[in-house]
Amino acid sequence: MNTLPSVTVVVCAYTLDRWDDLRAAIGSLRAQRHPVDEIVLVVDHCPELYERASTAFTGVRVLANTGRQGLSDGRNTGVEAARCEVVAFLDDDAAAEPDWSEGLLARYADPDVAGVGGLVRPWWATRRPAWFPPEFDWVVGCSYRGLPRHLAPVRNFIGANMSFRRAEVVAAGGFRADLGRVGTRPLGCEETELCLRIAARRPGTVLLHEPAAAVRHRVPAVRATWGYFVSRCYAEGLSKAQVARLGGTHAALASERAYLRSTVPRAFARALRPGRPAGLRTAGALAGGVGATVAGYAVGRVRHPASGPAGRRGAGAEAVAVRLPATAGGGRP
Repeated sequence: MNTLPSVTVVVCAYTLDRWDDLRAAIGSLRAQRHPVDEIVLVVDHCPELYERASTAFTGVRVLANTGRQGLSDGRNTGVEAARCEVVAFLDDDAAAEPDWSEGLLARYADPDVAGVGGLVRPWWATRRPAWFPPEFDWVVGCSYRGLPRHLAPVRNFIGANMSFRRAEVVAAGGFRADLGRVGTRPLGCEETELCLRIAARRPGTVLLHEPAAAVRHRVPAVRATWGYFVSRCYAEGLSKAQVARLGGTHAALASERAYLRSTVPRAFARALRPGRPAGLRTAGALAGGVGATVAGYAVGRVRHPASGPAGRRGAGAEAVAVRLPATAGGGRP
């Protein structure tokens, strides 16, 4: 009988404004059919949240982000503290389905699997806007139409629902602290950049998308607006430009090329079918989203490259690997 690997689940939080969502996230982890071994809550430079969480969440290791402010070093803090073979990440405004942990962990029976990500369903606080194309659900941090519908290898994961062998993250140098979200700033792609480094480091490494491992990700009303949609698309373009500089345009944009060649044209065709309510508005959103993303990418490409090699606090991959021996979490070197 195969035994599932041990897992530390890291949840990163930065504000008291999402307290109810955070409680739901922690509650969903405690309700897993296959119990998780360890829950680590990393609080990103918010003393009030740290104090409240330390009191409220018994059985949860509550830590302060020991690095730069932002999601990337918050995750690095969680990886450093993790005691298990696999480290999984759940957003503080997401709730895992009861069989989530088992769905992720079962795929690690294959030694070539370095990471497993799952499905992220949008959980709209208000009604989903009629114009909002499902192909752009990545704008609100969720799985989008065009991703594999069944188990399949992928280039990168959606950050709200992903996991890795801890040793692989350590050896790759962790998340780049100069990428990703800080507070409400809608930048990202730190997950993509890390996945590219993990895959490049060891040929044959597999990153799997497992839709059966699902979470619900809350989408607040402010993210259901046209203004947020455009700004998030523009920020994605900026982020992709930086990832392309770091990892090369071929690898960094491979999925995006397929998305623009296939997923977006099919979405336009669906939107413009006769009798489609809000079809023209959806087509306008598709055009506006692509345009804003391309504009952000173009602006990002002409900016000066980020200083410092990959790794925590710009100190290089060795910085995390030295602080975190590959054997500490029981994973493969």
